Amino acid sequence: MQPYFLPYIGYFQLISAVDKFVVYDNIKYTKKGWINRNRFLVNGLEAVFSLPLKKDSDSLNVNQRYLADSFVPEDLLNRFKEAYRKAPEFSSVMPLLGDIIYHPSTNLFEFIFSSIRLICNFLEIKTQLVISSSITCNHSLKSAERVQATCNSFGADTYINPVGGMDLYKKADFAENGINLKFIKALPYEYPQFGETFVPWLSVIDVLMFNSLVEIGQLIHKYDLEST
Repeated sequence: MQPYFLPYIGYFQLISAVDKFVVYDNIKYTKKGWINRNRFLVNGLEAVFSLPLKKDSDSLNVNQRYLADSFVPEDLLNRFKEAYRKAPEFSSVMPLLGDIIYHPSTNLFEFIFSSIRLICNFLEIKTQLVISSSITCNHSLKSAERVQATCNSFGADTYINPVGGMDLYKKADFAENGINLKFIKALPYEYPQFGETFVPWLSVIDVLMFNSLVEIGQLIHKYDLEST
C-alpha cells in the first residue's frame, strides 16, 4: 500500500488482517491523492488537514519528497486540539498525536511511516511493517506484476488488497503465481460524535477520539474478507 498520513480505520483493518504489511516508499508521489492529507471533524462537518510539501519535481518518489519549511507542527496539533478537546478520549490520544506530529524527520515517507508505526503500537497491532525498498525484487515492475514479485520475495501464498482493487487485480493472474488473491472491505459503522449526525470514513484520529481501545479493537475486526 501507499503510505497515507492518518488514514481511515480501513487502512489499519488491512494491517491487522495480514502477517506482513508492505508500505511503498519507492513509488511516485501523487499530488491529487491522499498521501499527505485526510479529513477530520470540525463543528460537525468534515474538514481537510494536510502536510505541506516543498515544491519539487512531480516525478519524484514519496521517499524523495520533504515537508515544507513553512510546516509548523504546533499549528496542526492545535487544529486537532480545538476540534476534539471535548471528545471522550482526548486526554489519552493527544500524547500520541504529539509524538506523530513532532517527529524529527522532514522526509515525507519517514514522517508518515513513523505515524503508521506509532498508531499500530497504540492499537496493539503486531503486524510486521516492511518498507518496499528493502525488499529484494524488481522494483521497476508496475501494478499487479510488482505486487506478485513482492509476494514471491516473501514466499507468500495469500495477498490481501482493499476492495477497491477488484478492478485492478484478477484472481487468475495471481493464481498463476501461486498466490491466493483476497479483498478486504470495511463494514459500515457508527459511533457518537458530539451528538451530531454521524460523519463516516474520517481519519483514524476521529475513531481514536471517540472510542476506547476496547471499542476500536472490535472495530478493527469489523470487515468482510472476500475472494474473487
